Amino acid sequence: MSSKKEPVVSYLRPLLDEIRGELAFKYIAIARQLMEKGYDVISFGAGQPDIPTPDHIIEAAKRSLDRRFTGYTETAGIYKLREAIAEYLNNRYHASVDPDEIIVTTGAKTAIFVVIASYITPGDEVIVIDPAYPAYSEATKLLGGIPKFLPLKFDKKEGFTIDLDKLEKMISSRTKIIVLNNPHNPTGAVFPPKIVDELMRIAERHNVILLSDEIYDNFIYDNAPFKSVSEYPDWKKRAILINGFSKTFSMTGWRLGYIVAHKEAIERMIRVAVNVYSCATSFAQEAAVEALRGDWTPSKRMIQLFQRRRDVIYEELSKVKGFETWKPQGAFYIYPRVRELLNKLNMSVEEFVDYLIDKQRVIILPGTAFSEVSGEDFVRLSYSISEERIKEGIARIREAIEELETIKLRR
Repeated sequence: MSSKKEPVVSYLRPLLDEIRGELAFKYIAIARQLMEKGYDVISFGAGQPDIPTPDHIIEAAKRSLDRRFTGYTETAGIYKLREAIAEYLNNRYHASVDPDEIIVTTGAKTAIFVVIASYITPGDEVIVIDPAYPAYSEATKLLGGIPKFLPLKFDKKEGFTIDLDKLEKMISSRTKIIVLNNPHNPTGAVFPPKIVDELMRIAERHNVILLSDEIYDNFIYDNAPFKSVSEYPDWKKRAILINGFSKTFSMTGWRLGYIVAHKEAIERMIRVAVNVYSCATSFAQEAAVEALRGDWTPSKRMIQLFQRRRDVIYEELSKVKGFETWKPQGAFYIYPRVRELLNKLNMSVEEFVDYLIDKQRVIILPGTAFSEVSGEDFVRLSYSISEERIKEGIARIREAIEELETIKLRR
């Protein structure tokens, strides 16, 4: 008589029940399913440019494939690409980076995981400025660490600001990392140089690491002042830089990011990287060299286009009752506060988002996709769609709100 065996699912770590997925991908799937059914869907959900990867980058990948450059590379990435990354950072930021201080990763998300895995032990703390890209907190949890959330302050005129005094008080003997995402997803804020200055000083005073994710460093509007952590003398003693190719070159599906850090730290982080993904895709790396060293005109045009779209979505959302909208300075997101509207409609932010999908076929993301402490008051819209579709989508949102107000009156 055979003994009863537990199903494989019972062996899963209980922690996985606490890990949040990245909801943007859930809504991307919803949009695709609705479009396949023939619906006219307007999606403000995707965190990726809608402009195709420039032709000269694609052609570089094709040439690499024609040469049969399809095998493994060194885990740190091909030297030519690390050299090109160093050139970019040194020319733009005077970063004093050598190729041996760089690891090429399978996207910036992998870079986040590799860095946190290299520094966190169970019980260690990571301070996350909230709202935030989910990978920072979720990687911390997966590795046994504790994310501590610092809510951004919001003012309709001043935008989103960091309470540095509160941040410093959060630091304990177990704090290992402070995460800075600048320009910021989901708010579109560009934190000014004086804030970055003070964050570097705080990291130095408390002997913690400032992990700076600068993936949107080329999406900066209105000449907003931006300062990379790599601009500081001896910055690698206290900071680690993450960046990538997904946004600037519209290469999201190519999965290429990178870590820049002190050479000794890089040598140890490579041990994590080789056990996670072996290496980044060979021919994609060759294409990335062309992205950095080739013609930047398509990227510059795309960023100018996004600035015009930013102006349009801000103007249109400012007309929507119940949306408290601040004009973002970077990335390609806008993050209006909708608490007054939700109170009036007696709805949660998730219910409001679901109503827009069901009734108007418009997809936006609830703030709770980016925050465990303040997201119920906000929604995020990506303006990675045409100006015409932005206007149509906002018009549908206004119509949905009018419908909801009418329903409430009838009750």
